[in-house]
Amino acid sequence: MLPEIREAGQAKLKKAKVLIVGVGGLGSPISLYLAGAGVGTIGLIDDDKVSINNLQRQILYTEADIDRPKAVCAAERLSSLNSEICLHPYPTQLSTNNALELIKNYDIIVDGCDNFTTRYLMNDTCITLGKTYVYGAICGFEGQVSVFNYGENRKSYRDLYPDEEEMKRMPSPFKGVVGITPAVVGSIEATEVLKLICGFGDTLSGKLWTIDLRTLQTNIFSL
Repeated sequence: MLPEIREAGQAKLKKAKVLIVGVGGLGSPISLYLAGAGVGTIGLIDDDKVSINNLQRQILYTEADIDRPKAVCAAERLSSLNSEICLHPYPTQLSTNNALELIKNYDIIVDGCDNFTTRYLMNDTCITLGKTYVYGAICGFEGQVSVFNYGENRKSYRDLYPDEEEMKRMPSPFKGVVGITPAVVGSIEATEVLKLICGFGDTLSGKLWTIDLRTLQTNIFSL
């Protein structure tokens, strides 16, 4: 019914192929909303297993899924939400050995991971293959989203964080997060994917959106 989408947009969604790297806190809302919207093919990469400590934010899963591979459980849950879409679970880690082979089959790559190494790999592989990278990151009550390698004002993850070695030398980011943070940030990432596929609105290409849930202050910065 929405004029920005209509039947033509729904057809584009059905033809789209989206790869989600990480189906934890961020990947849960991203995948649920993209599956519900009718994205025709969704890939799910995650080498981790479901843990009881993660259930407060990883809303794809239940206690019955504990100790099972996240990628497999995620595919089952999304299939029960929308049986008409094609789901490809990859219970593995994205690495230099498989990144090109996995990413080449998809139109848009979406960030649901939680480490710098994977993000630099995703970014560089997307540039090599000419794929759009929807970036998202969270910490505590804060989050940020951008769209890389898309449009006229193309930016990449390296424009945001240019010194890869310095980033990797930093202590691991604090893992504590309230469950609402990935819900909000993942929903924004999913929104960007829908805009990219259907061609409506202004994307976050060349921009960085941030939010602090403690104050609900949001900002958009030019990169």
